[in-house]
Amino acid sequence: MGDFSVPITVRFDDTDGQGHLNSAVYHSYAEHARWCHLRSTGTLPEELRATGVGPVFLESTIRFRREIRAGETVHVSVVYDWPDSAGKTFVIRQEFVVDGTVAAELDSVCGLLDLATRRLVPDPRVRLFGGVS
Repeated sequence: MGDFSVPITVRFDDTDGQGHLNSAVYHSYAEHARWCHLRSTGTLPEELRATGVGPVFLESTIRFRREIRAGETVHVSVVYDWPDSAGKTFVIRQEFVVDGTVAAELDSVCGLLDLATRRLVPDPRVRLFGGVS
């Protein structure tokens, strides 16, 4: 899907009673990949907090395509989908790929929260990436 991905080896304790990746863990892996991506661009969580903002999730949808099992390595990608106008929300699209096969897709509607006013900031792309992603 995208140029940026993070490999994660699935631990046994990340699986559920059926022996595949627990549904809640998909969100954890996705968050890890998003922060790795932001760090790779020079955007650090402590610097975001220091400027009074932080990323927030407004909605997420997971589509499961195949099982992911303990011991497998999953590559979690990160792609930003920005609106045409300078809106307050954006979509992060992520794929979970095992052995070249898409095992799951996670789409999340996100924003950037002003920590003082508790409101979404306009044009979050500028605050996250200086206008470029």
